[in-house]
Order: sequence, then C-alpha cells, then structure tokens
Amino acid sequence: MGKGRIEAFSDGVLAIIITIMVLELKIPHEAELTALQPLIPVFLSYLLSFVYIGIYWNNHHHLLQAVRQVNGNVLWANLHLLFWLSLIPFVTGWTGENHSAALPVAFYGGVLLFAAIAYYILTQVLIAYEGRDSALAIAVGRDWKGKISVVIYAIAIPLAFLSSWLSLGLYVLVAVMWLIPDRRIERALLS
Repeated sequence: MGKGRIEAFSDGVLAIIITIMVLELKIPHEAELTALQPLIPVFLSYLLSFVYIGIYWNNHHHLLQAVRQVNGNVLWANLHLLFWLSLIPFVTGWTGENHSAALPVAFYGGVLLFAAIAYYILTQVLIAYEGRDSALAIAVGRDWKGKISVVIYAIAIPLAFLSSWLSLGLYVLVAVMWLIPDRRIERALLS
C-alpha cells in the first residue's frame, strides 16, 4: 500500500501533540512581565518537548521518504511510536508544573526512552519490508546515534532521583545530538 496516508496521519498526530502542549501554557491574568515568571518552568519543558517532537517529525519524514510502500506491520509499528509520542504532553506538563521534580523528570525520560525504542522498531520493520540491501538499510547502518540515545535515557532516568537537573541536561544533550541533521538517508536517496 502507498505511504501517503501514514505520512498524513502521523503529521496530523504530531501537530495535535504540539497543540496540546502549548495549551498547557496558561495565560497570566496580569499584564506585568513578572506575571510570566511562574510560567518559566512550564515554558522550558514545553520548549524541550517541542524540539523533541520536531526531531521526530523531521526524522520520521526522512524515514518514510526512503521507502516505496508500507504494509500492516509498518502501520502498527508507526502507531506504537505515535502512542509514546502522544504521552509527551502529559509528562511535559507534569515536569513543568512540578518544577522538575524527580518523579516527573524520570517519567519524562521513560517516555523518551520508549519513543526511541519505538522509532527503532519502526525503522527495523521498514528495513525488513524493504530489504536488507535497500537504500534505507544502507543509510541506517548500525544507527549509533539511536543506540547512544537509548543508553543516555537509561542512565538519565534513575539519575533523576539524584539530580533532576543532571537528568534534564542529558535529555537536552540527546536533543542537541539529533538537532545536528542526520544526512544518512538523504545521501542514500541521492546515490
């Protein structure tokens, strides 16, 4: 089956996720700049989550550009990824509203960890469908960045109970790693 519907559906879900997250930013009742100060933790958690959703949207787009078609297994693997991404607004709000307390930060990392695993599964299902010698399989290669991300999340989750700020710093580190564009799929498609 064609891949257009999965792309459109996924784009719509990601747009809704961003919309839900921004609705957590409550409008102050005062017109002074100081009224924004209590929103800083919520805004910072929103900012990090917005970046993560953007990273997933960008990489998901590249991933689907590298394949010709999808099948039922791909649809389910994609829904699995979207499930974990749909939890980001909840953990974003929980983390921001509780000023980065340990448990919400650990849960935030858990959602990031399972989203990364789901993305890996989606990639593997696409490679299995396209073939081990496909452009996607060659482009993904050993996927060191993906594997390193999972390890960092696994370290950051228990670290949240010692220092939620160090844990959040590791989440930011992973986001920065992925902000540097991964051109493997683009290069594979051009060759």
